[in-house]
Amino acid sequence: MKTSLEHWQAAWLALGASTASEELYHQLVACYSEPHRKYHTMQHLNECLTHLESVRALAEHADEVELAHWFHDAIYDTSKKDNEKRSAEWARDSVLAAGVSSEKADRIYELIMATMHNAVPVGRDAEVLVDIDLGILGARADRFDDYEMQVREEYSWVPESLYRAARRQVLEQFVNREWIYSTELFRTKYEARARENLARSLASLRTD
Repeated sequence: MKTSLEHWQAAWLALGASTASEELYHQLVACYSEPHRKYHTMQHLNECLTHLESVRALAEHADEVELAHWFHDAIYDTSKKDNEKRSAEWARDSVLAAGVSSEKADRIYELIMATMHNAVPVGRDAEVLVDIDLGILGARADRFDDYEMQVREEYSWVPESLYRAARRQVLEQFVNREWIYSTELFRTKYEARARENLARSLASLRTD
C-alpha cells in the first residue's frame, strides 16, 4: 500500500529531510479519513500514488511531486474555496520545518495550487501531478461512476438542481479543452476513455 508509514518516511528522506514526522503522517491520514469525505479519501491518495509509481520517470522532481500528492487534498471542506491554498501552505510550512530548502518548499506549494484545475498546468512536474489527479476521469466506467456518486455525497448539502448545474460546468471545462491530459502517456492511455466517461456523466446530469 503506497500510503504506508514506510512510504511516507521514504518520501521525506528522498526529499532531503533529516527526518520524517510520524505525527504529521497520522494527522494527514486523519484528514483523509474525515467522515464527510467520500471521494477525497485515502483511496484517492492511494490511487494517485499508485499512478505516480508508473510514471515517476516523467517528472523532473519526482520526490516533490510525491510529497505534493500527500498534501494536495489535506484540507477539504466543500463549503470553502481555499482548500488548495490551505493545503499548499501546510505543505510548505511542513517542508521548511523539516529543514528542506525554500526552493523545494515553494515548488511543492505551486504544485498543490495547480490542482485547482482552473488552468492548464505549466511545467512538467505540474503536468504529471495534475494528470495523476485527473486520472479518475479515465478510469474504468464502474470506477468512474462510483467516483461521480462519491462526489455527489460530498456535496449532499447542495440542492439537486444547483448541484447538477455546477457539476455540468465543472465537467464541461474539461471536455472543452483540446486535451484533458498534458502528458503523452496519459493521453494515450486515458484521454479517449475520459471523454467517454465525461460524455456519459454530462448526459445523465441533463436528463435524470
